Amino acid sequence: MAKLIVNGEEQQVELPLTVSEVIKLNNVLQPEMVSVQVNEEFVEREDFATTQLSDGDSIDFLYFMGGGQGN
Repeated sequence: MAKLIVNGEEQQVELPLTVSEVIKLNNVLQPEMVSVQVNEEFVEREDFATTQLSDGDSIDFLYFMGGGQGN
């Protein structure tokens, strides 16, 4: 078993594991809208399926929301 930190929570996982697979394992809502950082580095969406994770990696799922206050 390997340890990942996903959005600040420790998870035990079996490696090998890609960014795409960890998105599925975590039931990420709107995966087409999520940005992913691995060890504080953004991963390009086209690389999700090929980016392998390692024991101890920190993964963050980020959503960028539009909006603001109109005048």
